[in-house]
Amino acid sequence: MTKTGARLVGCRAGWRFRAPVFVIRPSTFFRHSSFTSGPQSGCHVRDCRYHVDEMTTLLKVDGMSCQNCVRHAREALSGVDGVAAVEVNLDAGEATVRWQSQENVPSLLEALKRAGYPGSVIEAKKKSNLSAGAGWRLNVILGLICTLPLMAGEWLFHWHAHSWFGWLGFALSLPVQCVAGARFYRGAWQQLKIGHSNMDTLVSIGSTAAFGFSVYGLFTGMHHLYFMEAAAIITLISVGHFIEARVSEKAAGAVRALLKLAPESACRLKPDGSRETVSIDVLTPGDQRFISPGDRIPTDGQVEKGRSAVDESMLTGESVPVDKPEGSLLYAGTVCLDGTLVMRVTATGEATALARIIHIVEHAQTSRAGIERLADRVSSVFVPIVILIAVGTVLGWGMLGGNWPAGIINAVGVLIVACPCAMGLATPAAIMAGANAAARRGILIRDGTALEKCGRITAVLFDKTGTLTLGKPQVSKVLNFGGAETDFCSLALALSGPSKHPFSRALAEYFSTANRLEISGWREERGSGVFAVYDGETARLGSLKWLAECGIPTVPRDVEGTEIGVALGKKMIGVVALVDLPKPHAKEVVAQVIKGGFHVHLVSGDAVRSAQSVGSAVGIPCGNIHAGIAPGAKAGIVEHLQRAGERVAFVGDGINDAPALALADLGIAVMQASDVASEAADILLLKSDIEAIPEALGLSAATLRTIRQNLFWAFFYNTATIPLAAAGWMSPVFCAAAMALSDLFVIGNALRLLRWKMRI
Repeated sequence: MTKTGARLVGCRAGWRFRAPVFVIRPSTFFRHSSFTSGPQSGCHVRDCRYHVDEMTTLLKVDGMSCQNCVRHAREALSGVDGVAAVEVNLDAGEATVRWQSQENVPSLLEALKRAGYPGSVIEAKKKSNLSAGAGWRLNVILGLICTLPLMAGEWLFHWHAHSWFGWLGFALSLPVQCVAGARFYRGAWQQLKIGHSNMDTLVSIGSTAAFGFSVYGLFTGMHHLYFMEAAAIITLISVGHFIEARVSEKAAGAVRALLKLAPESACRLKPDGSRETVSIDVLTPGDQRFISPGDRIPTDGQVEKGRSAVDESMLTGESVPVDKPEGSLLYAGTVCLDGTLVMRVTATGEATALARIIHIVEHAQTSRAGIERLADRVSSVFVPIVILIAVGTVLGWGMLGGNWPAGIINAVGVLIVACPCAMGLATPAAIMAGANAAARRGILIRDGTALEKCGRITAVLFDKTGTLTLGKPQVSKVLNFGGAETDFCSLALALSGPSKHPFSRALAEYFSTANRLEISGWREERGSGVFAVYDGETARLGSLKWLAECGIPTVPRDVEGTEIGVALGKKMIGVVALVDLPKPHAKEVVAQVIKGGFHVHLVSGDAVRSAQSVGSAVGIPCGNIHAGIAPGAKAGIVEHLQRAGERVAFVGDGINDAPALALADLGIAVMQASDVASEAADILLLKSDIEAIPEALGLSAATLRTIRQNLFWAFFYNTATIPLAAAGWMSPVFCAAAMALSDLFVIGNALRLLRWKMRI
């Protein structure tokens, strides 16, 4: 990720999200001044419906046994040049790789081989579509059929003293070792070939040791054998993985729910006015689509005829329907509630707002947080240390206590109970659940790093216009200093008309009934105002500060709001005062943020009087209000606070705030759904209001807290149970059950985020 000044005005550029199915490419975000219209998105999303095309490679991946393996395989494939997206199916043992440039299959296979997961190319028609946990179903069924009789015979009927029961144990545990255990053995062997070790290594060594020792005892006449333990280890761990896959599937539900929102077909209008039902795949921009009440809108578009209320809650989280008159924008997946509409298609498939949202959720779910590197480093040295502890357990019991059989079995318990799978699940499970919980609330979190940033924030800096305020300034007072009233109004209309800045639009609307004057050479100066030539003189419309810099005498008036001056030549001919009212819930939001322990600041390009008026209305201390700040200088305020020791979150509307959003420790953009993929922010709020900001901060902090809890309990579990197993206080069967339960505990703790509620 780099920063460029020419193209992105200091904004983050070149983001390549290595998420399944989608990729955001470098774009020309934020080329706009404070007096221009909304951003131009350069986002390109690939294949939101998971279609397989000529730029897709399907691979069979061997050696994966858990979500940690999936993550390592995905990272290996994503690191290959030209890869746009990677989707890995654990149960099917397959990976779908989508390219953004020329395919390079040999590099994919080489990357997998280096990671310890050898792969091969498969045909698209052979691609599997197994449900979650299906890959473990055979292990579970076979394991339970063979293991339960052994458990009953040993624990209930005490048949272990009979010699025939030893042969029964051998007969029942052998298929478990050869069939159900094959997945673990393959995984351990693949890692061994590249000099690595993982959970499969511990399971394989532990189960093989118990089985091999029992076979030796069977032929040498030992009274107590451990075939039941050998089978139970593989069975219970397989059951744990099966449940883990099913539970993890629930945490990924938001994306699947979003994918189902867009309908498969649409009613298209022909040139002669007749209607035809077609697949949405054949719709192209410019097509006309007929929408009936109750229809779900299939693509992004614009209303050409009709009027209706539309439910956009699936995008923004706002339950109140949005009125859609002619000219309004429509988004794929939203629902037409009443009235009929004729819409013109403006974007389809991967270019829709829905596809962009899906991309961001996918990326967040599969991203990595920095704290995860700690678990990776520990896991990389943990397995060899556990093997040494197991060897020490055998030697300790055998050489010091003279009980070699107990030493071997206790060492098996150490190997099994120490499996670091829970450590690997601690972070991704929490990130996945947190990203889903946020998406349901209209909050899109870019990645796991953004979640971590939230936990370190100490100050929240709000932009004023469009963030704390409605962003729709209204004329409150007009002061005419000279000339006819008509001349002043007409000149103000002529200068403001071509501009898209909110202030200019407010003036153009207010003076819309005035006569239009002929002006020439109209130009806009970023962050200051506009000027043109009228009647041989330069006419200007802009801030009093800018007019004073142009040599025009200005005298601030005692009026409430932002003062915009109109000048002709070197003479000020009038001032217009505009007020931008705070959003309805702005005061409550600021109060909640302050209650959360954050220092709240306000930054505005308006005059001190206007900024303090808004700041006072929403409850921001006067000393924390920064007024008269040009759009490009907002980043300077962020930097100033950072130098003072603050960890700053900047909240802006994303149009003129790109440098500040990029420089802040955490960027939060308040926007409409159509702008979802074009902001330099870590957290994106689809709601137009700011009520979600305390919720976003709270949920992110809760997710980070859950990650820390999971890591703590995973480490605590291993450090506490290894001595118990080595001392013989936990049998291998209970060790296997405890290992599986630790995985489920981590996932269950993460899933609590789906039910998280804001505490007021």
